[in-house]
Amino acid sequence: MHSQIRTIAFYTLLEALRNRLTWLLLLVAFIGIGLSGFLNELALTESRQIQVAMLAAFLRFSAVFLLATFVVTSMVREFNDKGLELLLALPLPRAAYLLGKLLGFAALAVVPAVLFGLLTAFFTPLLQTTLWTISLICELWIVAAFSMLCVLTFNQIMAALSAVMGFYLLARAISAMQLIGNDPLSAHSTSQQVIGFVINSLSALLPHLDEFTRTDWLVYQTGTWATLSVLLLQSAICLTLLCAAALFDLYRKNI
Repeated sequence: MHSQIRTIAFYTLLEALRNRLTWLLLLVAFIGIGLSGFLNELALTESRQIQVAMLAAFLRFSAVFLLATFVVTSMVREFNDKGLELLLALPLPRAAYLLGKLLGFAALAVVPAVLFGLLTAFFTPLLQTTLWTISLICELWIVAAFSMLCVLTFNQIMAALSAVMGFYLLARAISAMQLIGNDPLSAHSTSQQVIGFVINSLSALLPHLDEFTRTDWLVYQTGTWATLSVLLLQSAICLTLLCAAALFDLYRKNI
């Protein structure tokens, strides 16, 4: 089973490289450098900090969007071309297929994270760049796993991609929403209590992606290994739950 997982992962990664995704990542990197340099010229004060913040935010969102788009389109195309039926007609467990695809996407996620991390190394200390890069890898792994789950659930590109982007934006904003929902000045309101309960429930279920790949690590050098270790634990728990949900969804399908 391990050899089957490695084989599927290898061809998944090879498919991404043959689709010229690397060239698209390089294009995004050049665009990010251009935009950050333009802002650096416009800023009157703290121009270096603004440049780094702009570059980091642009690269992070671009990496998430490109990876999610590739995962969704690749798997939907495979479903439509009956590639999954062909694979499962072989003596191949469904778990091996899913884990192989996830391992391939995880290997692919390392490519933009390392590439974009190297760009930030020109502006920030090596330690902060390393922490930022590892955190981005974890963030991309979570997005890839959730993208697979959405594809197995919806089987359509637009629905799956919309769900992934909604999940990502909500996970990045959940801490701010929790602060607003738990405002003590309006806690006496029944509607505010209901909203606060819903937001707190979502906060307990969603990964707090606002704590991942923080821009202030690069701007103010505030990242530490202790902070990263908490994020690694959170990533491991989230990936385990997403894999379990995806396996359950795949095994219940009649293919």
